[in-house]
Amino acid sequence: MLSPDEMVAPSSALAGRVLHLRRGGTSVVIDLDAVPHPVIVHWGEELADSTDLTLASLAVAARPQRVSGGLDEPARATLVATPAGGWLGTPGLEGHRDGASFSVRLELTDVEADDHHVRLSLVDPEARLSAELEIGVGTAGLLRQRITLRNDGDSRYTLQHLHLAFPVPWDATELLDTTGRHLRERTPQRHPFGYGTYLRESRRGRPGADATLVLAAGRPGFGFERGRVHAVHVAWSGNHRLVAERSVSGEAFLAGGELFAPGEVVLAPGSSITSPEVIGSWGDGLNELAHRFHDEWRSRPAHPRRPRPITLNTWEAVYFDHSLERLTSLADAAATVGVERFVLDDGWFLGRRDDTAGLGDWYVDPTVWPDGLHPLVDHVHARGMEFGLWVEPEMVNPDSNVARRHPDWILRGRMALPPAARQQQVLDLAHPDAYAYVAKRLHALVEEYPIAYLKWDHNRDLLDAGSGPEGVARVREHTLALYRLLDELKAAHPDLEIESCASGGARVDLGILARTDRIWTSDTLDPLERLVNQRYTALLVPPELMGMHLTSPVVHSTGRTVDLDLSAAVALLGHVGIEWDLTATDDETRRRIAAWVEYAKRIRPLVATGRTVDVDGTEPGIDVRGIVARDGSSAVFTLTQTDTTVAYPPGRVRIPGLDAGRQYRVRVVGSSTSAAAQSGLQWQENGITLTGRELDAVGLRPPVQYPQRSTVIELIAQN
Repeated sequence: MLSPDEMVAPSSALAGRVLHLRRGGTSVVIDLDAVPHPVIVHWGEELADSTDLTLASLAVAARPQRVSGGLDEPARATLVATPAGGWLGTPGLEGHRDGASFSVRLELTDVEADDHHVRLSLVDPEARLSAELEIGVGTAGLLRQRITLRNDGDSRYTLQHLHLAFPVPWDATELLDTTGRHLRERTPQRHPFGYGTYLRESRRGRPGADATLVLAAGRPGFGFERGRVHAVHVAWSGNHRLVAERSVSGEAFLAGGELFAPGEVVLAPGSSITSPEVIGSWGDGLNELAHRFHDEWRSRPAHPRRPRPITLNTWEAVYFDHSLERLTSLADAAATVGVERFVLDDGWFLGRRDDTAGLGDWYVDPTVWPDGLHPLVDHVHARGMEFGLWVEPEMVNPDSNVARRHPDWILRGRMALPPAARQQQVLDLAHPDAYAYVAKRLHALVEEYPIAYLKWDHNRDLLDAGSGPEGVARVREHTLALYRLLDELKAAHPDLEIESCASGGARVDLGILARTDRIWTSDTLDPLERLVNQRYTALLVPPELMGMHLTSPVVHSTGRTVDLDLSAAVALLGHVGIEWDLTATDDETRRRIAAWVEYAKRIRPLVATGRTVDVDGTEPGIDVRGIVARDGSSAVFTLTQTDTTVAYPPGRVRIPGLDAGRQYRVRVVGSSTSAAAQSGLQWQENGITLTGRELDAVGLRPPVQYPQRSTVIELIAQN
């Protein structure tokens, strides 16, 4: 352990204490002598040539001058900035003791550091608060922060606001975030990053379909391939906030943290609270920024290692119309096309004939399943597939036995129930009896049946979520109880995999993904809608953890008629599955599905380890994206025609991300692409070999395609 006095820069006129954390191509420079406590001077490009002297100089070079109309000691966006320290922007910490003792000025008392991590001890004796701030640079270069705040006083401390700040370069003058709704999550939007505060909040008790996965700031016009950009994510599955702020004092930063309801966090004397991790990434373009998230997440010990099973989910095939005969026929059809995991969706439990009743009664319905699920499970296993089951453990229908017997288990802030959504309410998992009941039923199901996979759904927001009439806000405690339940299930059943689904993609964050094995990216399976959704979800989530399914010819969510090859191509670069009543398909269709499934199995090692590449600068109407092997030995790209183009035939498209000095054989996967043209595509017919540099700098002609068509190309290194 190093005390602040022991961390001394070289003896010079610039004597000062500076920390340099380096890892994964990232440098973080922290000025320990900033007032009233440390400040991050630099976060981004690795400063490989820096010395103790230059780092001390860097810290001094960032210190502001006193100016007219300003404070005698110029304020800075320190790690936990507050007004008592001179900061006039959004504070990092706000709270009070029954309306008094609102002023906080944390000062550095101790430092414990190595090359990658630092723990800073901060204290305010007058406010009777102390904090431990953990800052680390991960293996892939992510900057991770977490803070623990302790009440050292003899009276209660009400915490109103606690966030962690990440400085960004002054020339980062454009913001990117996402918004959306059910069936259209992760729709991008851009804004100028001017003076003042840009705020994104989630108050839904889960991130929500309209939440932004990341808040990014970069040089104007930054894209996926080029342009320096920084972004921040809050690894938390409850209410949260993200902030971008530019101050007239010359400070620009991104910040994030949990969002507290009134009175939700009251620290008793001696108690403490630990924030969720707030995680920052950066890159020259969004591709590189995303790779840091992907690479670091893949390095976790708990990350799924075996090939991602091809999954068939029954929802859009049968809805609530459950019968052994129908579902065994569906399982037979699934097995013939190469499905490896068969998931029984909603409708299997007590009283669940539609979405108005039954949630909470997690017992197999004997009227539909007189012998339990055993006959279906046995049939699925006999066809060589794993069995999975849909559950929604946090929810309850008022028309259920559990709600009638235990109305006090329902989250509410008043006598009346919160407004209904999908005819359901939310169980209070922070209630010990409710938690025990749900945990017992889930364990019982997994122990009775050989269930390999739970599709864990969450189909409504938490509105007016309290512990009962005149009770306390409960979102935070509910979220922590959810985490505890998931951890408990995983510990008891190590081979069990869990998907995070929430009305589709309304709970996608690294807090839930630390405990689950994939997310359901969206309830829409329309390939054209999915192109945008999947591109921006992959800013954070590795592709092998993103559920991407083939859909039926008429898409249930949009009514659009789509081609199988388009549906397969859009699903190919993720965790592939099927959402389709295969019993209604003919032999030729099943043959084509089986061919795509076989190809998905062949390339899934690439999908699970490769680098995502989204291509900028394509003509409107053409989407180009792919995955490149980390060693540059192979790649798969999709060229999707979303609309007609003005150029006809269209101009060349680039294929970036390959090893510049290697030669690649390029081939089209599947059938001919010439149906929309008057002649064949010569490079497809003759075969071509190009260098990675040529493919990036010059490119090739894409096939002439009708709208809503896609071509898959495979590139194999020849040297």
